[in-house]
Amino acid sequence: MPLVSWPALAAAHDHAPERRLPVLVGDAEVGSVAREHLPALAAFAEALTVADDAVRLVRPAALTHINEALRRDGLIIGWRDETYALVDPATLRRLGRLERAASRFWGTLTFGAHCNGYVADASGRPTHLWIARRSLTKATDPGKLDNLIGGGVPHDQTPLEALLREAWEEAGLRTSQLAVLRPGRMVRLYRDIPEGLQHEWLYVYDLALAADAQPRNQDGEVAELRLLPVAEALALAASDEMTVDASLVTLDFALRHHLLHDVDATGVLLEPRAWPPDG
Repeated sequence: MPLVSWPALAAAHDHAPERRLPVLVGDAEVGSVAREHLPALAAFAEALTVADDAVRLVRPAALTHINEALRRDGLIIGWRDETYALVDPATLRRLGRLERAASRFWGTLTFGAHCNGYVADASGRPTHLWIARRSLTKATDPGKLDNLIGGGVPHDQTPLEALLREAWEEAGLRTSQLAVLRPGRMVRLYRDIPEGLQHEWLYVYDLALAADAQPRNQDGEVAELRLLPVAEALALAASDEMTVDASLVTLDFALRHHLLHDVDATGVLLEPRAWPPDG
């Protein structure tokens, strides 16, 4: 299937660095903040310093207090009560923890895991892909198309562990159905979004399902699940109807299974980095 345009590739690294200022913990650049939010951060002088070249977190443990205050001021939205690791992207060393919703405000590195659910013919060639539609009540990308399974990786799980948890919540899949789960590549995202900066590594997996399998959402976060012919699913993934994350995860699947060609994903689709992060 010769698709040569994949808009999500440009969106993956759509970032204007001049709008943000680096955030440092010691010598580690752990993220960045929007310059427009610097006056709000000046109120937390006991925990950080705001200079012309960077914001320096002197007390990373104070992020809990700071983020709660930023939430009250409406600068952090979509609060999850879920904790992500605060990681040095250069070394993957853990330096602390922070609320998931705050990661975009601070532009910190986050991790995700997505899974392409598919049906194959007798030769093993994919013929259909399961496509989800996100609930209209989701905090991000409500109503957009998505992969069969996907979610963030909290501080105490690996991408695979997070995916196994999400498999039941999002698709009602049991452990026995996940025995044929196979890893793909990693999607690297570094892009400006309304909540701040999405700096994320998405670990991709594939799951072959029986033709008569009927995934069913369990947690109310998916509005519908549809099994579509590959050509139809890829056309949707190459449009703006699917989230950027899911579009790129689908692209990785299509390239690895030789379902399309002439798409240059250099710098976006990478071999996965080793897990777990240090610490």
